[in-house]
Amino acid sequence: MWQPLSWQIVFPVSFWVKQVVLLSLLVLVFYLNYYIWFPRYLAKNRYYQFIILNVICGLALAFTVEQVKIQINHSEQMDRAFKLARETNGEKKRHDKLDNFALLTALMIIGLSTSVAAVRGAQMDKQYRQNLEREKINSELSFLKAQINPHFFFNTLNNIYALTVIDVEAAREALHKLSRMMRYVLYETQHGTVLLSQEIAFAQDYIQLMQLRLTDKVTVHLDPPSPLHDVSIAPMLFLPFIENAFKHGVSAVQPSRIDIQIRQNGQKIHVEVKNTLFSDKRAVLDESNGIGLANTQRRLDLLYPGKYQLEVNENKAEKEFEVHLELETA
Repeated sequence: MWQPLSWQIVFPVSFWVKQVVLLSLLVLVFYLNYYIWFPRYLAKNRYYQFIILNVICGLALAFTVEQVKIQINHSEQMDRAFKLARETNGEKKRHDKLDNFALLTALMIIGLSTSVAAVRGAQMDKQYRQNLEREKINSELSFLKAQINPHFFFNTLNNIYALTVIDVEAAREALHKLSRMMRYVLYETQHGTVLLSQEIAFAQDYIQLMQLRLTDKVTVHLDPPSPLHDVSIAPMLFLPFIENAFKHGVSAVQPSRIDIQIRQNGQKIHVEVKNTLFSDKRAVLDESNGIGLANTQRRLDLLYPGKYQLEVNENKAEKEFEVHLELETA
């Protein structure tokens, strides 16, 4: 039933009874579709069952409302109200044989509940995928630690053992650095974030211990920010780039260098790692070092979505390999 809002009609009690019944049925249809029909049928690509159920439901609702109107003599009471309105306003009442309003409203409610359920399902699916990705990233970080522990620490211990014969004090200092690194890897990184100063200190210890097995032909330089403003960052973000530089940018017979610069500009951190490019070595970040470029990018995508830029360049003219990371910590 349709009526202009400008009509001065005193609605009978039957009108409000019909409205309450209609509203109750619409709420029922909404939640039936939201919690049962959508997840059981539409979400599982059972389109025909979903459409049939909703059409039947809409027709049943319109039929039920029409029967309620008959039982409460709604039409007669509304006829009297419209007759009075016509006498007052000179308008003609539109008469509908069926309660099209109930049917159309039911279809609108079904569409609304379907849309809400679809959005909710998409959000839950997205959250589920993000949780899986987080678990995968955490596993990759654990794998990175496992790769560092046996490989790096075993070689370092051998170097320290050889150093004890030459310089006991230097060997003692190297052991102190190694124990500090182990403490950082095993305990500090468990919190999810670390301070920038801790990450830089870890990188410095790593570099100094790596230098134990390098020749004088290799020059390594780390330039930290000055002054340094501590901010929280994800742990072990810099290590893949530094480890890659040592693995692919160092030669035992040719002069080679590794330059690492870390800068701060407000809330942004700039990390630049350059190493000598040798034609007989792979320049790209290697997946075999525990966590390669692809894994590092996945970590950055998840932990810093839209807040980082990573560039990897091979400058063959200058015989230089460059990695540049710009990270926004805020």
